[in-house]
Amino acid sequence: MTTQAAFAPPQSRAIHVLAVDDSAVTRELMSRMLPDASGLTVEVAADPVIAIRKIRVKRPDVILLDLQLPRIDGLTFLRHLMANDPIPVVVCSSVADRGTRLALDALAEGAFDVLGKPQRAAAGQIEKTAATFRTVLRAAAGAASGTSSPSSQRALRSRPPASPPRAPLAVAPARPFRVVAIGTSTGGPQALHQILSGLEPDCPGIVVVQHMPATFTAALARWLDERCRIRVKEAEQGDLVEPGRALVAPGDRHLMLVRSGARFSVALADGPNVSGHKPSVDVLFKSVARAARASACGVILTGMGADGAQGLAEMRAAGAHTLGQNEASSVVYGMPQRAFEIGAVERVVDLAEVAAAIAQGRPG
Repeated sequence: MTTQAAFAPPQSRAIHVLAVDDSAVTRELMSRMLPDASGLTVEVAADPVIAIRKIRVKRPDVILLDLQLPRIDGLTFLRHLMANDPIPVVVCSSVADRGTRLALDALAEGAFDVLGKPQRAAAGQIEKTAATFRTVLRAAAGAASGTSSPSSQRALRSRPPASPPRAPLAVAPARPFRVVAIGTSTGGPQALHQILSGLEPDCPGIVVVQHMPATFTAALARWLDERCRIRVKEAEQGDLVEPGRALVAPGDRHLMLVRSGARFSVALADGPNVSGHKPSVDVLFKSVARAARASACGVILTGMGADGAQGLAEMRAAGAHTLGQNEASSVVYGMPQRAFEIGAVERVVDLAEVAAAIAQGRPG
């Protein structure tokens, strides 16, 4: 999930999008705002029954899918696609409570990413929204064509298991971390689920930035809290960073770590986007470098763009242990790759190893 994305497959490739939405207004908006000179074209369908007919005539490169649809609901249609013809799917969801919950369920079923349904806005804002949509749609199409990571292609062939296997945990960490900071974007909800569900209630306090629109992050926190043994909540001003609890940055605020004596808490701030995002992984990681230094661990996960790379470099320079997800297990190998390229990553790990690495603490 992303509000602005800097990573995209080559722009020269023509991409055919099928937008499935029961709103005539939304279908007309997608038809107007998404096509571009690089060859991105859009066809529309009012429901999955019509979409299936159109897919038989011309198979799209990617499907832009509403979830609340007549005749066949969006999740049922998504499951059908993933089981029978795994075309990449980007969900375009309402920000209402039910919409955010369905969006997270869709990610668990194999959707590539989720975008908030665009609202009426000024021309400049519409173009900004269109640019974001095009970038995500091209990245999704790239996952199927082989220009994204191998794990993206595997995800399109079969949906993730409902309960990912947990990595073995260390019995007695010699040098435990006090704070773990995690930054991620596209593919992040599934990755966070796998990591946090593999941690015990005595794990270090965790702070998370996931690129998501506002209102989705509260639903994400609840969704994770229901599936993990540790507590997960959307961060509020002054929340303490405590063992066995993960705090997720709100989708429209920067999250920073603050130290007061021996205790850590979080502060929220408005302001401009940083590294293209709010919340920004760079803002979080740089605050952790200042406040926690060598007692922290930074983890950069799957996602488009470069947000978090510079902040992770500052964490490593301050003495923190830093982990970067490997390409094979990333849905999009953008953020971890950039961090690795600039020397910010101390250790490259598979997603399945991250929970154990956190539990084991700093290597001797």
